[in-house]
Amino acid sequence: MAPLVTPDPAFWRGTRVLVTGHTGFKGAWLVRMLAELGALVTGIGLPPEAPSAHASLGIRRRLVADHRMDLRDAAPLAALVRAAAPEVVLHLAAQALVAEGYRDPVGTFATNVGGTIHLLEALRGLQGLRCAVIVTSDKVYRNEGLGRPFTEADPLGGHDPYSASKAACEIAVASWRASFAGELPPIVTARAGNVIGGGDFGAHRLVPDLVRALREGEALQLRRPDATRPFQHVTDVNRGYLLLAERAARDPACPPAMNFGPADGELSVRALLDLWGRATGRPVVWEALPAPPMEEASRLALDSSLAGRVLGWHPALDTPAAVAETARWYADWLAGKDMAGKEMAA
Repeated sequence: MAPLVTPDPAFWRGTRVLVTGHTGFKGAWLVRMLAELGALVTGIGLPPEAPSAHASLGIRRRLVADHRMDLRDAAPLAALVRAAAPEVVLHLAAQALVAEGYRDPVGTFATNVGGTIHLLEALRGLQGLRCAVIVTSDKVYRNEGLGRPFTEADPLGGHDPYSASKAACEIAVASWRASFAGELPPIVTARAGNVIGGGDFGAHRLVPDLVRALREGEALQLRRPDATRPFQHVTDVNRGYLLLAERAARDPACPPAMNFGPADGELSVRALLDLWGRATGRPVVWEALPAPPMEEASRLALDSSLAGRVLGWHPALDTPAAVAETARWYADWLAGKDMAGKEMAA
């Protein structure tokens, strides 16, 4: 395998970075990575629920400023963006759950599309801004079950409200990029999903649901045990986001969208739980729900060859290693260890 390409400390040291969604799972890990690179990070996000990666990783002390607000509030957002005067923006704030999209489709579109548009408007004409990375999802593609990994050239779609809102977000970004090129820096989108790692406590997600079931001594309830997803570790995905930001800031010809997925392809839910059992020495007890509560794609995979060619990016951890590292993190957390000082996996 090619040598691991890592973010350039010279690019990030002393750079003012705005991270939206820094109170979420991926956002918290991203702030930690940026802080260790020497970046000056401002965070904008909703209050984290307890427990959270934000608290477990000690994110507050790694920030220059830590703001709580909803991106659907355009005027306060614009004021905070101006005050932060970012050189790089990494936009992760989103309604990120398929199930919540069914429960609140209006709120999902308002956050994922409207919130992103409010941010784009706040960035127009901002002096000193070098680039912005808008994180969407692997679910932006029109999934017709063709049985092949999606490339960045595939058509956008989305059957459920969450997926459709993320596809609409991509269209909005492309529109602002084309319509206001003279007022905006390079803006690129990053497409990844099914990210695993320590500190994810979200509802209706496989690993958090598994950890909760283990704590309660209950069988894990699965919607679709044979569905496949591109499971990958959070530090690998975030490293891709940082490399993409560097490239966008330095190269006007940077591709406008990029996939980040595991090198070993998609894995079934059933197989991931087998890996967890092998890593922990305890088989996972699970049972399938008699009727899945919502419609979801049975297969989803990404082709990340563009990220490999342009950025030199590839995952440091294959899927078994990502699962094992995730299981170790939660075992340490459940044992009451200090997770803020725990060394990162990649």
